[in-house]
Amino acid sequence: MTMPPQALEKRVARLETQVMELRELPRQVAELTSQIVQLREDMHSEFSATREEFRAADETIVRSLREDIRAGDEETRSVLRGEIRAGDEETRSVLREEIRAGDEETRSVLREEIRAGDEETRSVLREEVRETQTLMRVLHEDVIGRISLLQEHSAHATPPAARQKGPRKRSR
Repeated sequence: MTMPPQALEKRVARLETQVMELRELPRQVAELTSQIVQLREDMHSEFSATREEFRAADETIVRSLREDIRAGDEETRSVLRGEIRAGDEETRSVLREEIRAGDEETRSVLREEIRAGDEETRSVLREEVRETQTLMRVLHEDVIGRISLLQEHSAHATPPAARQKGPRKRSR
């Protein structure tokens, strides 16, 4: 299939235009590259200058702050010493009064608590003594009962010849 001559001419013209545009591309890329290199150099120098300005400003600020702090330190120390001295005596006086008042109250409360605790302890001990005495009586009666059972059992278990001789004397 063949193309009409007019369509072919248009296509060729279009291709020639595109080729012409493409011939300009290396020059445009070279210009762009040179602009990028120039931008990098400009930015580098500007950043360096900015850093130097910041360093200089930092040093000035630090120097100024140190001087201000030193000047304020001595004044602050002097004022604080005076206030501390004035407050110390007042604090001592107030604390002495509070301690004296609290001592008597503490003694009174402690005496009452000790008396109440003593009475409670005595009451608990009395009850425990009663319980112990009751337990001792029960144990005593149990021991007596067991001894009786043992005596009865041994009396039945002894041979008749041994029974005729009579009871043995126990040595204590």
